[in-house]
This record gives sequence, C-alpha cells and structure tokens, in this order.
Amino acid sequence: MLSLEDVRAAAARIAGAVERTPCVMSRTLSALTGAQVWLKFENLQFTASFKERGALNRLLQLAEGERRRGVIAMSAGNHAQGVAYHAARLGIRAVIVMPRGTPNSKVANTRVHGAEVLLEGETLAEAAERAREIQAREGLVFIHPYDDPAIIAGQGTVALEMLEQAPALEALVVPVGGGGLISGMAAAAKAIKPAIEVIGVESKTYCAMYQRLRGEPVRVGGDTIAEGLAVADVGEITLAMARALVDEVLLVEEETIERAIVALVEIEKTVAEGAGAAGLAALIEHRGRFDGRRVGVLVSGGNIDSRVLAAVLMRGLVRDGRLIRLRVTMPDVAGSLAKVAATIGEHGGNIVEVQHQRVFGPASVRSPEVKFVLETRDREHAREIVAALARAGVHLAPLEPGFSP
Repeated sequence: MLSLEDVRAAAARIAGAVERTPCVMSRTLSALTGAQVWLKFENLQFTASFKERGALNRLLQLAEGERRRGVIAMSAGNHAQGVAYHAARLGIRAVIVMPRGTPNSKVANTRVHGAEVLLEGETLAEAAERAREIQAREGLVFIHPYDDPAIIAGQGTVALEMLEQAPALEALVVPVGGGGLISGMAAAAKAIKPAIEVIGVESKTYCAMYQRLRGEPVRVGGDTIAEGLAVADVGEITLAMARALVDEVLLVEEETIERAIVALVEIEKTVAEGAGAAGLAALIEHRGRFDGRRVGVLVSGGNIDSRVLAAVLMRGLVRDGRLIRLRVTMPDVAGSLAKVAATIGEHGGNIVEVQHQRVFGPASVRSPEVKFVLETRDREHAREIVAALARAGVHLAPLEPGFSP
C-alpha cells in the first residue's frame, strides 16, 4: 500500500515539469447532473493526459545505469506520450510498443516526442508480450503503465491538487483502465480526508475492475470509444489497493460516454477523449447517485482522433434531434422541390444536404424520392417542420432511423 508521503514525495519530484491543471466548478454541468460538479482538466497537460505524472515520477527514479540503457513501455497512447516526452527531456532512449489499432493521432504524437514506436499485437496484452521480449533482448527498463508503485504515486498527485483546489469535495469520480490512477488518487484522498468517496468508472465493454472486485471472472472485449479503458485486466497492485480504498465502481454505456464528450465540447469548450469523459458519463447515467453532492470529476485526457470526434459530435446532433433526415416523394413537375424547400425554410429549418433519387428509389418514376438532411433547433422544432410539410400536402415516406415525430 502506498502512503500519503509516497504521493507527496512524487508531487515534489515532478513539480515544475508537469502542469498544475485547473479544477473549477461547472454551473451548467451541475444543473444538468444535479450534483455540484468540479472538473479537473488533466487534458491541459502538455501531452493532454494525466499519464505524464506517473511516467515522470518513474523516470526520475531510474539509476544512472538504467538511464543509459533506456526504457521500454507498452501503451494504447497516453502512457506512451508521457514516457516519450519526459524521456526525451531527460535524455533517455524510449521504445514504445503500441497495439496496431491505436488511434493515428496517438501514434503520431508519440513519434513526435522522439520515441521509437513499434505497432505490435491486436490488444494491449499482446503489445505487452512483445515489449517484454524486446526488453529481455535489449536490456531496457520496463515502464509499466499502471502496476508500478512509482507510477501509482505519480498519478495520485492529481488528488492532492484537487483537494487543495476544492477542499469541500465529498466524492471523486475517476476513470479506471488498469487501475493506476484510481489507486494513487484513493491513497492520497483517503489519507487526507477519510470520509471522501472514491468512485471508479468503467465502460460496460471493459469492466475488469468491477468484475474483480465482485469476485467474478473477467470477461471484457469489443469496440469502445474509450480505448484508454480497454485493458484485458487490472494490475495486482492496483487491485489490492482498490479493494482497500475504492468505495464503488460504476459502469456506463458507450452512448453515455459519447454524450459526455459532446457536453464537454459544447458546454465547457474542452476536448476529452472517451476515457477522459467517462467520469462525467457516470454523473449523467447514474444521476441519482450524486444528487446534491460536491463531486470532483477528472477529465483525464484529450487525445481523441479528429475523425472520431467529428463523428461523435454529428451523432450528438442526431441524438438530440438537431440533425434529421427526411424522405419525401413528390410529383416530377416543375416547382415541386422548390415548394418543399420553401416550406422547410419558412419554418426555420436549414437544409444541409439534398439527394434527388430518380433511378434507385422505390417510388414511381413519376414520383421521385428526395432525401433531405436538415438542421433544426431541437427535436420539438423538427416535429414542427414535419407537421408543416404534412399540412402543405407533402408526402413523407417512412422516416429515417434517428428521428421519429
């Protein structure tokens, strides 16, 4: 078990080399979730993730001979960038093994920091096996992403800062991958404020900590937007600490994580990756659990692929009824399309896209099908536009998925 002094020593060791990120209350998210929400913006670190803290703390404790040999790490992205960046600063060779499916942005950002990046294996576990082989062959020092006391102590410095910045917090909500972050934060927070709750969050597709704490066999896998949480199993050190210090682990749906990403962009004007938004997702999906409480939520990282972020934001518009798709059949005569477009415009709809289908549509050749993608204010506004089209005599085919009047 780590002590508070271990975490404080890590804080002193890394001071000045990592950001002391803001921790501020969000009035809008508080109104949305029913809790008093304090956000800790670890996505504002130089590599956009809390992982820098543990990586630097571990690197600073290498012996001189170990520094000369260099280090190796396996990572889905954020640990890789933390190790690569600080190893370069300290003049230490770094080799990073990443799974082949790692987002391109994380691979590119790791290489930018000067690390030797190898894409090996389909999962983090397979990447770890490959990293161990290279470590043995080349004599490198293995820097584990979570199951290492120095890593855990470094991550625990997040809780030190949060309780200095917002001492009245009653609960900390922390995303869980391998468990290094929540273990370190729990060790610090419980020592400073024993009554505080430390609550973990996992995706339902990757919930190893939840299963291990309940004595269940670990069954994880599948697609997830929160690749930072996608580990085959938690660490043994982190599991022991979680059993002693963590109050509960909550599970969230993939859709809720997407909603949390959108809320952070639209409300807080900040970008979070899937794992980074998991804490807010827990408050959205388990609202009653936090009603009226002062809750610290960690935005743990912001390294999300631009294409994925764009898709999430567009899916959010569809989910809220602010982007809808309608299918209209109309007589093939002059003015028909203009009539429909005019009706939509008169009622405040913005036509984003039009597809006029004469050949492949199911309707009569005399009644071609036209698909409209519309931007609306909200779902109620979308219903008003649909009703106006019906009153104008426009025939609406069965509505597309994602919108129902």
